[in-house]
Amino acid sequence: MVSIDWLVVEPGSTYIGSTNRAVLFGAPGPRHEVSIQYQFKISNRAIKLSEIATSVESGEVDICSESEWQLAFDRGLISEGMGIEVLQDRLASSYWGKICDGRPFLQKNSSLMVCREWKGSDAIPRYLPANSETEHMVRVVRKETREPNPMAPRLPISPPRSTILREEVSIILILGIIPSFLWALFNASPGYIETGWPGLVLGGLILGLLSGIIWRPTQPTWWSEGSQMYPRR
Repeated sequence: MVSIDWLVVEPGSTYIGSTNRAVLFGAPGPRHEVSIQYQFKISNRAIKLSEIATSVESGEVDICSESEWQLAFDRGLISEGMGIEVLQDRLASSYWGKICDGRPFLQKNSSLMVCREWKGSDAIPRYLPANSETEHMVRVVRKETREPNPMAPRLPISPPRSTILREEVSIILILGIIPSFLWALFNASPGYIETGWPGLVLGGLILGLLSGIIWRPTQPTWWSEGSQMYPRR
């Protein structure tokens, strides 16, 4: 095993995920609190996975989860790095259904590796294809316990679809359909609205949906209270 200098991370809470669900500027959500109730040690630097693979396979160490990495970063214990560090978590498209106690989230049918990319002294979330063949740089952890918390809070399995649907309908009306009819009212020939309203509705619908590429309202952050998770803006 390669020589590792360990940093001790005390229990605490951190936040993972995005409140922005726009296509271009958003990221997997929801943003949520993770409460880590165990002490652990994390390597002070990232190591090539090929150099540590034997120790990982034997269970001597674990690749750190996104939550463990983020808590260490928030505490200022991880302050310097280079390139991209790969974490243990794997996503399909979101964090819905995640148990929020520090363990890695290994979503079924996952296609994305959760990573952190260093930008100077800061590190931003990155989500790369799980089949990437690049050399993985990882940090490893040692935990005081491997027993899962039976009372750990968990995000709902799926998003609040009725709330999102109401939001989408409002956005399509305000940004798409209503402006489409107003344009026709002031610019189209007389009688156009009466005969061309299906096209105006369709055009407004498309315009409203396309707005989701660059913007959507901020979504709630989910907070843990005991064994439950609750959304708050």
